[in-house]
Amino acid sequence: MAKIKPQALLQQSKKKKGPSRISITNIVIYSLAVLLVIFVLFSAYRRWTHRSDSEIPTHNGRSVLEDAAFPGMKNTNLPRFATLDTGKGSVTIELFKDTAPSVVDQFMKLCQDGYFKGFLFRRVVKHSLIQAGDSGEFDAVKDWALQRKNLDSSLKQEEFMVGTPKAKNEQGGFEFFIVSGQIADLNEKLTVFGRVAKGQAVVEEIEEVETDEQYQPKSPIEIMSVTLLQDM
Repeated sequence: MAKIKPQALLQQSKKKKGPSRISITNIVIYSLAVLLVIFVLFSAYRRWTHRSDSEIPTHNGRSVLEDAAFPGMKNTNLPRFATLDTGKGSVTIELFKDTAPSVVDQFMKLCQDGYFKGFLFRRVVKHSLIQAGDSGEFDAVKDWALQRKNLDSSLKQEEFMVGTPKAKNEQGGFEFFIVSGQIADLNEKLTVFGRVAKGQAVVEEIEEVETDEQYQPKSPIEIMSVTLLQDM
């Protein structure tokens, strides 16, 4: 039998060795590919969760659809009504998004945050208005109460309008009035952002409660919750 030379054995052993190690360049390329896949999946997840968060609320107004102030929402999907559940019953307000967009946006955001839960009707003027929230400003309510006694019968104004004072609230809060009667300078003092579409009788019942000399109800009347709706 012929002897195999040592050099031949060495060459054969080299041929039997496993594949060469992966180069550093390949490792970098594979790592970048994995990171890219992770980034794409994460971005898709973020878009999906953001879309889920913007669904229409159906209970207690704790979540609202977003419009121009919340990118990606369609005006046709926005809530058009807000139902106030009060100690005297429910009042449904039609929101005037077209004529008072910024106020309606603010109102809906506050509904989302549960701001109006426990909100009190601070002042009541019989056959005239009720005030939810309190800026500490009493003069306007007092003037409107006096106007009621000397009302110009020729004044024509839609009743049960809902508005918030144009003057900035120094306390940084939000208040609104439901005006059931006629007020001469309504549009000068208030930004009207809605009207009572259902529950006018409840508003009138609140106006009948007993008040003190500053038109504050002697027994508290509160808003227990607010529900935002697309339709009544």
